[in-house]
Amino acid sequence: MSDPAADDHETTTQPRAHHVGITVADLDRAVDFYTETFGFDLIAEFSVGGEAFSSGVGVPDATGTFAHLDADGVRLELVEYEPAGEPLPSPSLNRSGAVHFGLCVEDLEVFHSTLDPAVETISDPKRTESGTEILFVRDPEGNLVEVLETG
Repeated sequence: MSDPAADDHETTTQPRAHHVGITVADLDRAVDFYTETFGFDLIAEFSVGGEAFSSGVGVPDATGTFAHLDADGVRLELVEYEPAGEPLPSPSLNRSGAVHFGLCVEDLEVFHSTLDPAVETISDPKRTESGTEILFVRDPEGNLVEVLETG
């Protein structure tokens, strides 16, 4: 027989995914990119500051301005900090600590053909040895976004 107290503890301490966060230098530009390029819906905008926030994020006197987007059931959090930190070097996927946000589409060639010409891509769509067709784009901040077709 299970112990109800143990079950409650597991329920309240078991981590669950909440969001994927990306720090940006220009929140408005980033929101425009993700809503226009991928069709994500803006679901919340807010700012947070104060000592508890500064201490929690490890940035003295920090204020964060946030936008939450609905990425087909995944919450994408874009945040612009004041004071802003130094930009990271351009992300390279083979660099330890590199991150990217992955999305899938039904037809990658059609998606690619409809991209705004101003959107930077690493290459045209490529079919990998695993049979997955991939395309990496950079958002306006240089962050990598993988778009793939799994077939």
